[in-house]
Amino acid sequence: MDYDLDHTSQLFVNRLRSSAAGFAAAAGAEEAIVREAVPPARHRRSRCRVVLRYPGGQESDVTFLGPVVSPDLGKYLSMSEFDSSIEQWLVAGQQRSRRWLVPDDEAADGVAIDVSAWLDRAPGAFVPRPR
Repeated sequence: MDYDLDHTSQLFVNRLRSSAAGFAAAAGAEEAIVREAVPPARHRRSRCRVVLRYPGGQESDVTFLGPVVSPDLGKYLSMSEFDSSIEQWLVAGQQRSRRWLVPDDEAADGVAIDVSAWLDRAPGAFVPRPR
């Protein structure tokens, strides 16, 4: 791994971790903790595991998956859009559908939200939020 990739990966992780307050606000939660942030690579999907804490002590543990980084994919979610996409899913009501839920042994409930599939649910569904 060269320095540029290391640096980009660290920026990705930092961006997701610093998005925790935005995730909480988007979900209507009191707090959000980013438990895991893994940048995309040619051999793996990006992932972000978020624990949302609601009033009264209720918690929700959600894992999000993005695409791998590959020029062969044509359309893919950039690293800088992953956090905005997560916020949009949270604001949209945290809908769960088998169209975008995928099995994931590492997720708390055994499934993860495939952000790319969720974004593809309707044309024009994703509009990146300015930062």
